[in-house]
Amino acid sequence: MRPLNAAVPGALASLLRAAPLSPGKVVFAWRTAVGPAMDRVTSVRLDGGVLFVDATSQQWGREVRRSSGIILARLQTLLGAEAVQRIEVRTCT
Repeated sequence: MRPLNAAVPGALASLLRAAPLSPGKVVFAWRTAVGPAMDRVTSVRLDGGVLFVDATSQQWGREVRRSSGIILARLQTLLGAEAVQRIEVRTCT
């Protein structure tokens, strides 16, 4: 028997991939992929397979860029490999 916390990510990914792609779904997947701290200091928009991330500071922008490989893999697991193909980070100043 597997622990419940081992099954939840796979179940969540299955549910998300089955739902139509929408701005709300993208925001939910972002929040799930990056956690509450990074979610609070960023906003996201998906356009043509590119996820545009606006960070509130240069430090957070660097953190998103540094972690973009891991974040992209998580988003592709949650939304499907074709939904997000790359991440572009911009800093709001």
